[in-house]
Amino acid sequence: MARSSTRPTSRDVAQAAGVSQAAVSLVLGGKWRGRVSEATAERVRGAARDLGYRPNLAARNLRLGRTRTVLLVVPALTTEFFAGVYTGAARVAAEHGFGVVLYPSPEGIGPARDPFASAQAALDGVIASSMAAGALSAIRGDQLPLVMLDSDPEGSLGAATVNLDIADGVRQVTGHLLGLGHRHFLHLAADVPSWTFEMRARELRARVTAEPGTRIRTARAPISIEGARTATEAALIAPGPRPTAVVCDDDKLAAGAYKALRRLGLRVPDDVSVTGLDDLALATAIDPELTTVRLDAERFGERGMHALLAVLDGREPDRADIPVELVVRGSTAPPPTA
Repeated sequence: MARSSTRPTSRDVAQAAGVSQAAVSLVLGGKWRGRVSEATAERVRGAARDLGYRPNLAARNLRLGRTRTVLLVVPALTTEFFAGVYTGAARVAAEHGFGVVLYPSPEGIGPARDPFASAQAALDGVIASSMAAGALSAIRGDQLPLVMLDSDPEGSLGAATVNLDIADGVRQVTGHLLGLGHRHFLHLAADVPSWTFEMRARELRARVTAEPGTRIRTARAPISIEGARTATEAALIAPGPRPTAVVCDDDKLAAGAYKALRRLGLRVPDDVSVTGLDDLALATAIDPELTTVRLDAERFGERGMHALLAVLDGREPDRADIPVELVVRGSTAPPPTA
């Protein structure tokens, strides 16, 4: 017999299971425990499967006043790091019936156009990197439930912040280089006005200068290989003792430092050690492979989405920083002897 083309309803499920529509709603909404028996819940689920019933999410969301859509605001997608953040956030979102829209804020030209006619009407909440915070006002994202990534917990725009323990990553890098005997450092700093990069600079300087006989200078560069090469070359040919270690805010900056050192006839790590931060695929593509700090981008995105779900549900999100890990490879060694 041909199946009816009419979409089955919750009333059909209730009739097939011999229960009320209210019981169907409780069971399929996951709120049945303590209200109906396990046997009844299983009967409802079986009837729904047999009938091919699917809840009308659009109608349900309309009743709840939710679209079950979240906006993830990131800088321009210039590395795979933010792709990993998206992957993690989307995975958790899907488990909870949400979708994630990715909104890159292009570098150099300001925020992209609002992807929605009314962001507040189309979204349940926003997850935003502090590096792309300038885009929030354009989409009125700061007026929605907001979770900030990589943001100062004391001055965040959001209802919650989620951070990687970057300060500990900087401490691990500094301890590694000091332990090898390095005392003259160059900090190749990302020329990006962001809390995370300001915090890295403060932590690095504090750790280096706490050790007697050390020296640190700073060169700023855009997060690009050629920009990093130019800045590193200028810093290394400047008057004064040559640094024996270059500490980079990003793996891409480290790749630019490699190019500068080779142009100057210097070897990594025999003459100068180099470290990065991120552990991108690039870190093992360059030679020697890069000593860097591994950041778990997917876990970062997962935690961001979990935090937003907590905010939407009125719960307290997990505020502990996500651990990071120093990965020691071939780009670091003791400094050359005089």
